[in-house]
Amino acid sequence: MTIRITTTRDTRIDLGGVNTRIGAAVRLLQFGDSLLPVGSFTFSNGIESAVQLGVVHDADTLGEFVHAALQQAAGSDGVALLAAFRGSTACDDALIDDADHAVFNRKLNEESRTMTVRMGRKLAEMAAYVIGPCAASSWLERIRADATPGCYPIAQALVFCALGLSEQEAFAVHQYGLASMMTAASLRLMKLHYLDAQVVLLESNARAEDDYRRIAGLSIEDMAVFSPVIDVLAANHVRATVRMFMN
Repeated sequence: MTIRITTTRDTRIDLGGVNTRIGAAVRLLQFGDSLLPVGSFTFSNGIESAVQLGVVHDADTLGEFVHAALQQAAGSDGVALLAAFRGSTACDDALIDDADHAVFNRKLNEESRTMTVRMGRKLAEMAAYVIGPCAASSWLERIRADATPGCYPIAQALVFCALGLSEQEAFAVHQYGLASMMTAASLRLMKLHYLDAQVVLLESNARAEDDYRRIAGLSIEDMAVFSPVIDVLAANHVRATVRMFMN
């Protein structure tokens, strides 16, 4: 069932102060919040199956798994995010939609596709309501017309561009969001001290700048994903009869 948000608002919200460090910081905090209402709490990004099958069983193996996921995300979704951000800056809808299709086409399992389009659409709907008319709201209309799938990294790129933030900040939030999603899920799935989860998160975040530098010069054609263990775990999760998370 498709739920449409209706509102009488028809003007862009005043983004005064965005060019100040405080203005940028508060927008970064709001739209980078792990509690942003886009449904990320319902997904584990493979952690559930990894715990069930013993691939992840303590803080060290959790850190290794999260690190591998972040490396894969940077070279695939991260590349598309930067392309979409630059497409939004240049008012190039074709580049935005090409990046969107590139993300969707590289999701090998059903649940990953479900996750990215569900969260992407929710974020675009939120942007259309909270920010007002922008690249994300016009992209949302193309999603509704089935012209483009609506993947989450693209939504993040368009929202951060509309907020006047940088592509580096958009990339950082994407990577942080993935790591945060996985560590939060791990606390509900395994015997793990919440402080150890924060150590894993901090260590994972420390790699974001290097990951950005590694992929900043890549194009959509350079996007690549190779994570057979994660793909097998995702396939196992689809067939699971008992599970906590959608993904």
